[in-house]
Amino acid sequence: MTTKQIFSGGCCCGAIRYEFTVKRDELVMLKCHCRDCQRLSGGPYTPVVYIPVTAGRLNIVRGQVMHHFTPSEMAGRHKRGFCADCGSRLTGGESTNGIAVTAASLDDPALFKPAAETWLCDAQPWDLPLPGLPRFDKYAP
Repeated sequence: MTTKQIFSGGCCCGAIRYEFTVKRDELVMLKCHCRDCQRLSGGPYTPVVYIPVTAGRLNIVRGQVMHHFTPSEMAGRHKRGFCADCGSRLTGGESTNGIAVTAASLDDPALFKPAAETWLCDAQPWDLPLPGLPRFDKYAP
């Protein structure tokens, strides 16, 4: 039986804090290489910790997350959360199915253990995928 684990994190300036309690095996952790994630992170991918609604809920314990939208092939619009004070990107993929947090916003980003790489069709040639991970041109099934 897998025990539940508390994850916590927040923005760079500390105005926003969040936490969630889930069984680790219920999370989906992946590296997203889509151009949106590249532009928003300033890097070759965004490390994503996705919390399905069946696994738990992201609780904002301090501050208020602001949102903006970008196009999404799957959902039409991709809802992304950030801190209005420092601009830190915190969430993405918000829908009735779940929510993703950026692994870099976790208090302990070493908890991030990617299980797949997505949107490799947009990956940069100088960004080498991790060996042994499942790879998908776009979304994972």
